[in-house]
Amino acid sequence: MKKLTFTIKKRAFAVMLIFAVVFTALSVRTGWIQFVNGKDLQRKAIEQQTKDSTINSRRGVIYDRNGKILAKSASVATVTVSPSQIAEAGNAQQVAESLAAILGMETEKVYSIITKNSAYEIVKRKIELEQADQIRALELKGVHLAEDSKRYYPYGSLASHTIGFVGTDNQGLNGVEMVFDKYLKGLPGRVISAKNARGTDMPFKYEKYINPENGANLVLTIDEVVQHFVEKHLEQAIADYKVTNGAACIIMNAKTGDILAMATKPDFDLNAPFQLNDPAVQAQIDLLEGDEKTQATSDALNKMWRNKAIVDTYEPGSTFKAITAAMALEEGVVSLGDTFNCTGALKVGPEVIRCWKAGGHGTLNFTQGVENSCNPVFMTIGARVGNSNFYKYFRAFGFTEKTGFDLPGEADSIFYPLDRFHEVELATASFGQGPTVTPLQMVQAYSALCNDGMMVRPRLAKELVDDDGNVIQTFDVEQVRQVISAETAATVRNILESVVSVGTSKSAYIKGYRVAGKTGTSEKVPRNNGKYVASFVGFAPANDPEIIGLLMLDEPMGDLHMGGQIAAPTFRKIFDDVLRYLNVEPQFTQEELASMDITVPAVEGFSKADAIKAFENSALNYRLVGDGDTVLSQIPKGGAALPEGSTVMLYTKETDTGDVSVPDVKGYTVSEANRIITNAGLNMKLDGAESTDGNSFVSSQSPAAGSTVPRGSVVNVELTYTDVH
Repeated sequence: MKKLTFTIKKRAFAVMLIFAVVFTALSVRTGWIQFVNGKDLQRKAIEQQTKDSTINSRRGVIYDRNGKILAKSASVATVTVSPSQIAEAGNAQQVAESLAAILGMETEKVYSIITKNSAYEIVKRKIELEQADQIRALELKGVHLAEDSKRYYPYGSLASHTIGFVGTDNQGLNGVEMVFDKYLKGLPGRVISAKNARGTDMPFKYEKYINPENGANLVLTIDEVVQHFVEKHLEQAIADYKVTNGAACIIMNAKTGDILAMATKPDFDLNAPFQLNDPAVQAQIDLLEGDEKTQATSDALNKMWRNKAIVDTYEPGSTFKAITAAMALEEGVVSLGDTFNCTGALKVGPEVIRCWKAGGHGTLNFTQGVENSCNPVFMTIGARVGNSNFYKYFRAFGFTEKTGFDLPGEADSIFYPLDRFHEVELATASFGQGPTVTPLQMVQAYSALCNDGMMVRPRLAKELVDDDGNVIQTFDVEQVRQVISAETAATVRNILESVVSVGTSKSAYIKGYRVAGKTGTSEKVPRNNGKYVASFVGFAPANDPEIIGLLMLDEPMGDLHMGGQIAAPTFRKIFDDVLRYLNVEPQFTQEELASMDITVPAVEGFSKADAIKAFENSALNYRLVGDGDTVLSQIPKGGAALPEGSTVMLYTKETDTGDVSVPDVKGYTVSEANRIITNAGLNMKLDGAESTDGNSFVSSQSPAAGSTVPRGSVVNVELTYTDVH
């Protein structure tokens, strides 16, 4: 009996011990769940019982410096569905047909989306509000409309490489849209509502709304009008000179570094940034399949989005001679009166390096050496500067570091490794061949010449403002460093003005505006392949520069390829428009005043006697047609500008004005062209600098040869110079 009792007690103890162990384990587990995993499990429970929807914030507006909208966001909607709710309603086919009709999608595609085994699916993003209203009116269970925004670019392709674009989720993908994304995007809002396990509504109502915070608005230094001028003339230059590898131009405020315009051509439509701008390239890609097609599309898009002004490097050619001149003057190794003898080539070490002008320039002083862009002159003064000092100034002018500009992808320049920078390399580098730089670095370097030796950093962002126009943040003007003395900078400016007025850059001359600058023609590597980069860098007014400009045309394949022949005249057209738009005051010399065009008197409606009197004190000629007593019409009209000695046709009766055919004067000298046009009963007006030495010919005319115009009309002609580089 005692043995039985002991056995029972032993078993009871074992059971109690088991219960104690189990209880202890459960207690430990419960404690672990409650205190260690509690917050995580609570979060998962909330996630399971609630639906969290994002409300996109409105992306900030991008303005030009004058308040014109370059990029803005408009309200649109995104269509989402809850497949579980649609399944519960049992009308999936009806929903699919209704949505497909409104959204322009295939019914089968919509049906496959709304019948998925999930709680949330997106049917279509960024639909217009009109479509959203149509869907809302149907009151379809399980179909929801989320507020969204879509980016619009009012000017299409204007400044496309600078502004950039956004992706599907309104995140910046390129340009300032990407760089300033953290300011522009704002903070999204949220809607939290209670849902059951199937994703449908709970019996009780719970909803929490967190307002989105809109992004800040960005004001750029870009001027939409200046940008328009630049792009218009770039496009024309590409067409005229058959430029095959694109073109770039930068216009910058010389004192502040504000970029007024930055353009790369060809460009693309910001409202369709993933659509290739070259149909021929697209046609080639369409022939591919699979990964090969995907890669080809990606490569083509990246090339289209490439901003040549900051991403591409090039040999600056003779535009760099202004920098070499500044080095030599600052170091005191050359003076304006130093004389040189150019025989057409110079032996440097084992190499014979030629001047661009066959036969050479003969004897000339330093100023004339710059005006004529003489390579042997620059090789000589480069040797005087020396390798060490040359590299010191190359570095000081900012060519060994990025500018730190406000756009992505800025390239590094390329210079010789110092252990390979010898006599020959110094000689070629002195006239801009060998090292490569970006256009933006070149513009920044020229700012030191304009600002008495102080180099300024280019900037694109001016300030951030809120919706009421209050300034949130300002991006300051930044001076980089003093590179050369004010005296040296002034001397170089004076020389570069003479380069434009009488030297190899005279195609950039604009009467009254004191343009200074330098052309460049660099042969691309490998040499002797017939591919060049034609460029021009200049500023105005030379005595107190307000704007700097750089223009580059990459691989012109027409009859002309020299910087002085194609880059300088294009630059002149851009600067002529820009300087007048910015109301820069002209500074006419006595010679310019004497050769100014004369305004045609407006005499329509005048009596014959009064009309004749109006021309008495004018340097213009007139010709009366008809025997009436009143001038009924005139050609050209009053207010037009004509060169001295031009003839105005005055008609005193309703009669045929005697239309004439415009003669073809391309290829003729100025005097020959003027004689031909005058003999045809028309007037000639010269576009650009006049030629007095015969080293020029008419390269273009407007109206075109063969056009029919009224007698007395003006034919504008443009010259190309044969003695430029």
